[in-house]
Amino acid sequence: MPNCATGVSGLDEILAGGFAKKRLFLVEGSPGTGKTTIASQFLLAGMKAGETVLYITLSETEEELRDGAASHGWTFEDGFHVFELVPPENLLDDDQQQSLLYSSDLELGETTKRIFEAFEKLKPSRVVLDSLSEIRLLAQSSLRYRRQILALKHYFSRHDATVLMLDDLTADVMDKTVHSVAHAVIRLEELSPTYGAERRRMRVLKYRGRRYRGGYHDFVIDTGGVRIFPRLVSAEHRATFSRETVPIDNAELNGLLGGGFERGASNLILGPAGTGKSLLTLSFVQAAVRRGEAAAMFAFDEERGLLFERSKGLGIDLQGMVDSGKLLIEQIDAAELTPGEFSERVRTCVEQNGVRTVVIDSLNGYQAAMPEEQALILHMHELLQYLNRQGVTTFLTVAQHGLVGDMKSPVDVTYLADTVILLRYFEAVGRVRRAISVVKKRTGAHEDTIREFMIGAKGITLGEPLTSFQGILRGVPSLVGDGAGLLSMKEA
Repeated sequence: MPNCATGVSGLDEILAGGFAKKRLFLVEGSPGTGKTTIASQFLLAGMKAGETVLYITLSETEEELRDGAASHGWTFEDGFHVFELVPPENLLDDDQQQSLLYSSDLELGETTKRIFEAFEKLKPSRVVLDSLSEIRLLAQSSLRYRRQILALKHYFSRHDATVLMLDDLTADVMDKTVHSVAHAVIRLEELSPTYGAERRRMRVLKYRGRRYRGGYHDFVIDTGGVRIFPRLVSAEHRATFSRETVPIDNAELNGLLGGGFERGASNLILGPAGTGKSLLTLSFVQAAVRRGEAAAMFAFDEERGLLFERSKGLGIDLQGMVDSGKLLIEQIDAAELTPGEFSERVRTCVEQNGVRTVVIDSLNGYQAAMPEEQALILHMHELLQYLNRQGVTTFLTVAQHGLVGDMKSPVDVTYLADTVILLRYFEAVGRVRRAISVVKKRTGAHEDTIREFMIGAKGITLGEPLTSFQGILRGVPSLVGDGAGLLSMKEA
C-alpha cells in the first residue's frame, strides 16, 4: 500500500513509511501534547508534494491556527485551506427551540453537511478534522457517535482522501469508538517530573496490516514543529569493521590494559569523586584525535569552560581539537533532556559526523534524566550495543558514593561493559594517593596488578605495581613490604 509522508521528524520511521494513503488515522492526546502541530506538519508535507490539503477546525479559530503556525516559522499559504466550522447557532431560533427535535440533532446534521460541502469544493487528498470532541458532544450517545464517524470514514474513503482525526480526550468516559474504526491510532502523552521541564512521549496503539515500531518514543515540540526520537533498537544497526586493538599514547596504561582498547568495545571507569575519571577519558580522546579519528564527549556534570581550563593543566588542548573539527563536546542538561533525544544525538554524531570514540561523563548525570533505574539500564544496553555494532569505542564514567572503604554505585552497569577500570584513593606514608587497576576485560588478557597513578602537567603517570601493600582497594592498606612501587615525593 502506498504511503504519504507525515512531515514529522522520526514519525515515518516509527510507522514504517508513514501514513497509508486513502485511510483514516486517529491522533489522540490531552490538550497541549502537540496534536495540532503534528496535523499542521502533515498538511504542510502534502503541500510540498503538490497535494491539495484541508484543515477543518471545530474547536480553534483560523486566526488561532495561523498564530500557532507563525510561532513555528510557518505561513499558511494559498494552498493551505482552513475551514473554520462555527456552530450553526442560526438554527437555534425561537421556533426550533420549541420543536420536539433536540438542537443537537439539528447541529450534528448541519455540521456533517457543512464538512461535506467544504470537502466537495476542494477535493483535497489530505484532510485534518480537529477535533472529535465537538462531534462527540453533538452526538450525545455512543451509538450515534460511532455511526457519524463511520459515515465520515466511508465518505472520505470513496473520495481517496487520507484523513487525520484529532481527539483531545476531554470526555468524562474513555470512549474507544474511533479506535476500532481508524486504520491506526497514535497516542500522545505529557509527563510532569518533580523537577525540570515537562516530558512528552508517543506510542502507536495499532496499525492495521503493518509492523510498526512499538513502545514509547520521546518527542519534543520546538520552533519548527514536533520532533520524535524513535526508540533505539540496536539489532537494526550493524556495520562491518575490524575489531583490532587500538593502543593509546601512554605506555604504562597500554601495559595495564594488555595493549590498549578493543575497537567497538565499551569501557567503564569507576571511582569516587576526584579520582580523575574525566581526565582519564580525556587522554583517551586525545589519543583518538591524534590517530586522525573523530571523537565526541557528552558532559552531564562539568561545565564546558571549566573542563577546557582543567584539560590545559594536563597539556590537553581541547579547544584546538574542537576547532579542528575532530572533537565534538556537548554540555548536557539532564533536567531538560529526554533519554530518547540523547540517543538521537549520539546517533547523529556517529552516522553523520563519523565519530569513532564516544565519552559519556557521567552515568550519574544520565540517570538524572531517567524516570527509573531499570529504564536506565535498558536504554544504556541498547545504546552501548548500537555503538559496539558501529565499531565505536565508548567510555563511560560512574561516580561512586564515598571516598574510601566500601564504595557504592548508584547503578550497576559493570556487566554491560567490556572493560572495567577501577580508580581508588588510598592512604600511604601520610598522604592520600590514587590507585588504578583493570578488574575486567572481555576481549583479551590484561595486567592484574594495582598501580599508583598521578595527574600532573605531563598528563597521567603510572607507578610500578604496588606489591608491598595489601588492602589498597579498601582505602587503608597495610604495609607487607618495604613500600616499593610508590611514586617518589618529587614526582608526586
